[in-house]
Amino acid sequence: MLMRSWFHNKKAHAGMEAALIFPVLMTLLLGVFDVGNAILANQKTIRASQVTADLVTRIRELHNQDIREAVEAGRLALSPLATNGYGVDIVSVRFDDDAMPEIVWRETTGMLPIDNVLSSLDGLAVPGEGVVVVTSNYNFEPVFAGFLINQVEMQEVAFARGRLSAVVCRQGAPLC
Repeated sequence: MLMRSWFHNKKAHAGMEAALIFPVLMTLLLGVFDVGNAILANQKTIRASQVTADLVTRIRELHNQDIREAVEAGRLALSPLATNGYGVDIVSVRFDDDAMPEIVWRETTGMLPIDNVLSSLDGLAVPGEGVVVVTSNYNFEPVFAGFLINQVEMQEVAFARGRLSAVVCRQGAPLC
């Protein structure tokens, strides 16, 4: 008797429908939140590489303090995200008279150096000129999907030429 009245009660149907739909809707909502944060993190990673490259190429000869400040500016570009998963690889490259690239100096912080940095310079080679390659790496950790996806590695590369000189040098670098 109790079961029969429950099946014919419209409030019970609404409660049952809500109980079935609520987890699906909540999962969608939390998934949209994580995807939105991932897109934001990717945009900020792009910005971090661009800011770092811009600051490095403003000076003819960099000191260690200049490099630290450029790396910190890239880190600040990620704000308000946590920056414990941030790394940067800065490489100054010179092209010889045959347009063959050689590394003038390199600074890597918070990540491993990129192995194929010289092979990514196709089309940028100008004999006697140089280019600075800044690779920013950010490990995004989703808030709600952390049990499914531990981390998403985001990597962005920025290329820039020196503003005041053909090759951006570092104080004490042997090739400058």
